[in-house]
Amino acid sequence: MQLSFKILPDLDKWETKKAVEEALETYRMYKFLVFEEKEARITAVYSDMPRSSPTNVTSDQTADIATYNVDRPAAMKTYVDRIDGIVSRMKPKEKTLMEKRYLNRDHFEYDNIAYDLTFDNPISSKTYDKIRWKAIEKLARALGIGVEKE
Repeated sequence: MQLSFKILPDLDKWETKKAVEEALETYRMYKFLVFEEKEARITAVYSDMPRSSPTNVTSDQTADIATYNVDRPAAMKTYVDRIDGIVSRMKPKEKTLMEKRYLNRDHFEYDNIAYDLTFDNPISSKTYDKIRWKAIEKLARALGIGVEKE
């Protein structure tokens, strides 16, 4: 009698693929867009209304902006480095597929680009789909965004 243990739950392929593609779109935006720093407003604003809130707490615009200007680029870099690290640990074919299909600025919108990838040997569309799903599944599980089947 053979016992079978299922450690990882099955993932919904369509929803997981959608979640991973959204994460990779964010990756591309973070990687290729330049961060614009916020600046404090230096023009005085006059008002007849008192400027403090009903809780008597005043906001510190300069501190909020400084925090944003430091924390946001760091969070963006961490996100990009995390995905780069996950992809770099994949098998060679999965890594090549992810880099050429999803991580580059020139993102292909059509699904079957097996003939365009520079694998050692040409691969069939079915093999391409298997490699792509394995890469997407690994990335989804590592990022914690996999959608489980109901």
